[in-house]
Amino acid sequence: MDDRMPVAAVNGLTARWARDTLGGGRAGATVFSAAGVWPLLGLLAAGAAGAARADLEQAVGTDAATAAGASGRLLARLDAMEGVDTAVGLWTRASLPLAPGWLSLLPAGAHGHFTGDTETDRKTLDTWAADRTHGMIPRMPVAVDRNTLLLLANALALRTDWAEPFQDNHTGTLFRSSPYLDMAGVAATPFGPLTMAKVNGTNGIEVHLLLGPDHVAPGEVIAAGIAALDGTYQVLPGNLLPYGRPGPGVTVEDVTSFDPAPALDLTTVPFTVGAEHDLLERAELFGLATARDSGAGHFPGVSAQPLAVGAAKQAATATFSAKGFRAAAVTAVSLRVGSAPGQARQTRRVRVGFLRPFGFLAVHRLLPAVLVAGWVTP
Repeated sequence: MDDRMPVAAVNGLTARWARDTLGGGRAGATVFSAAGVWPLLGLLAAGAAGAARADLEQAVGTDAATAAGASGRLLARLDAMEGVDTAVGLWTRASLPLAPGWLSLLPAGAHGHFTGDTETDRKTLDTWAADRTHGMIPRMPVAVDRNTLLLLANALALRTDWAEPFQDNHTGTLFRSSPYLDMAGVAATPFGPLTMAKVNGTNGIEVHLLLGPDHVAPGEVIAAGIAALDGTYQVLPGNLLPYGRPGPGVTVEDVTSFDPAPALDLTTVPFTVGAEHDLLERAELFGLATARDSGAGHFPGVSAQPLAVGAAKQAATATFSAKGFRAAAVTAVSLRVGSAPGQARQTRRVRVGFLRPFGFLAVHRLLPAVLVAGWVTP
């Protein structure tokens, strides 16, 4: 399988989401996973028509047919990787007819039915989210009510232990010294130097820490980090950095030591960040602006019943400790009845806010798609 298309598309969506969420000034701590959203958008695009389909194709960065196939292959590829678990779930009302061709795009066994009892269905969905993320996301982020006809969800979980653990100084910081100077470097970006440090897990998962100049918006730091990973910006590794302060938070100097081997001293902070995102707050970013209009049906390839997006949310969490890294995200999109054009439309009010001083990207070395990204405030 050619991984370049989904990797580029997922990373592109991650960068746009970072810029949109953390675009200017200082923002609150947050974490998000475009890798958890992109497959769902691809599946929805395959069943959409008209302007809704065009919007979704723009969001996923390719035509709907290609995205639908790539979504399934990407999920299968991720689930086969050590330390990464992913799953797709679909729940519908028994009375909702589904197009067999669209249903066949989902993994076997992914389809279940609502019971009609809201509390029972809620418990089922919460259990699914908790089980697929090893308890890191205990609840489905989208609620089910009597108007919900279909709910499509993705769960993504990452777990790794560090190949070289940190020392916990019990002062709020983590420290480790390594002879591998190339595990850190400075990227040349349009806004100036970007400091990057890679922390390797034992199973192929890597976490890249990013530190930019103080004046640069967090979203731009994350986007630049993604570009540096894909080779757009040149990264000068630690063993080639000039003496002095070649990047934010970096000092290169000669020191007196009984050990003649060079050393990379890395200090950071342990963190746990969690966030919930209402994707409809950024409906245009995710290609859902037209599809949320309940004045019409937008998914004839999913069902003969007119359908519109009722809710789209993600819950995500990430923990960086002395011993390893744990992260998870559950993304869900619900569909409700879409009426004939000209009928009354619903309006939605949403609120959000985020902020923090350094970014992080979690990837797997076998597939350089950013699985989880975030911004942390020590």
